[in-house]
Formats: sequence, C-alpha cells, structure tokens
Amino acid sequence: MDNKDGQSSLQSQKAAWRKSLIDKRQTLADRAWRNDMLQRVMRVWLIERPDAVIGAYWPIKGEFDPLPALFRWQEAGLEEDAKSAQRHRRIGLPVVNKVDKTLTFYTWYPGCPMEEDAYGIPKPKDTEIVTPTLIFVPCVGYGPGGFRLGYGGGFYDRTLASLQPKPFTVGLGYDFAWLPELQPEIHDVPLDAIITDTGVMWPEQRR
Repeated sequence: MDNKDGQSSLQSQKAAWRKSLIDKRQTLADRAWRNDMLQRVMRVWLIERPDAVIGAYWPIKGEFDPLPALFRWQEAGLEEDAKSAQRHRRIGLPVVNKVDKTLTFYTWYPGCPMEEDAYGIPKPKDTEIVTPTLIFVPCVGYGPGGFRLGYGGGFYDRTLASLQPKPFTVGLGYDFAWLPELQPEIHDVPLDAIITDTGVMWPEQRR
C-alpha cells in the first residue's frame, strides 16, 4: 500500500513539473535569445565530436529546435569533404515503432518529404533508416545524475535500452528546467550529457 501511494505521489509530482515547465516554455518572452544561445552552445560542443550520423527530434510544445544547428554541422562536414575523406554527415529524426514503442531514425534534410506520425508529429517520409552514434534528446526537465523528465511515454528509455552499441546521448533544454529533486525510476536511463542555453549542465564542469 505504501509503495503504491509513493508511486502515485511520484507520478503526481512529475505531472505537476511537466505541466509547469511546458506552460513556461510555451510562453517564453525571450525565446529567440535563448534559442540563439543554445544553438551556439550546441555548435561549439559538436566541434570535437567524431560522429557522422546524429539523431535529433522535431520540436513540439515549445521545445528548442536543434535542426538549424545540426544543418550547419552537416554543411561544415561537406566543406571538410573537399579536404579529406570524411564521411558525409547525416541527420536522423525518430519514428515510433507501434509494436514495441521504440524509436527508429530516418534521414532528414531541409525540404525532405514529411508526413505526420500517429501522434501528429512530422516525420520523414520514405527516407533511409540510419543508426545514430549520437542522439540529441528533448528534455521537459532534467535533474542530478543526468536523468531527464520527458512526457511519460518511455520511448527514449526503451530505445536506449535496446540499442547496441549504445549511442552517446545529450539532453537539450532551457536552464530553468533544472529539477534538483528529480529522482530516477528503475527504468530510467541517464543521459551522457545535458546542455542548455547557459552551457553544459551535465556532467558538471570541473572548476
């Protein structure tokens, strides 16, 4: 009984955090400035990464849009191709597998054909499946240890638990989404890094 009450309380707290943060995100007065700052943090962070295939997401409910920064990363790869044998960089967007509720990533590029998935979210239509070595994950909120608060569907946790080798995972969110009291559940998979409009939040920078 106590365990059920505790679980119910935890889910109620997460639902309250989720609603509060999404409401704040959708009414940001300084959205353009925050987005510009997070784009810059992303671009600098990506400079040292060796990845040729990166998974991202189509922004919904006021989420930060990672695609402009990734398109610039892709263009920079094309410039390097003229000087070296670097592989063509590709960007993938997730599509939900209806059977096991995991995500499969399909190639995205500006202007590629799109259609809505079962949840009304745009996804690439009839493009190539790719396997990212790095995945940018949207965060409603995030807490100690690299754990994130999502929408409650568990898609990313199931996907990351099933992928071998496991890709490097990076949460994206705004600095006000920090939840110091967020506690992971048994199925939660921690992110490898979290970056925000004010810099790297996880792992903490050494002083």
